[in-house]
Amino acid sequence: MTSRLEQLCVEKGLKMTEQRRVISRVLSDSTDHPDVEMVYRRAVEIDPHISIATVYRTMRLFEEANVIERLDFGDGRARYEENRDEHHHHLIDVQSGEVVEFTNEELETLKERIADELGYELIGHRLELYGIRKDRAKQMKPNYSPELMRRK
Repeated sequence: MTSRLEQLCVEKGLKMTEQRRVISRVLSDSTDHPDVEMVYRRAVEIDPHISIATVYRTMRLFEEANVIERLDFGDGRARYEENRDEHHHHLIDVQSGEVVEFTNEELETLKERIADELGYELIGHRLELYGIRKDRAKQMKPNYSPELMRRK
């Protein structure tokens, strides 16, 4: 069965080796936002002959072909997700590292209005929210770096 990402790679004219197919399947099946190490661990479960170097090269190739997107959530590692047509944002739990994807039409309208009021036509944007679950906020000390909070 062809994964969504594999189909996109074929449409972009990328040569799909068996190892690239495995990596594309791992990425398409991911419900989280894996880093290269996570992709590697999942890929070798399918094909033990895949090397970490192959995963790095393939991730770079997929990124350059604009079929995956590199994300930086301030935790010191690049994470990845498939480039998809539907627009969404991320809420990052700074204690657990969980990444929640969300959409909000009211927010989209507000961003357009802000750009318009400042004299701009909005051509792109990215929003990342960082938080602590309310039910755990008082129980645990946040696991975030001061640098992460300054970036906000």
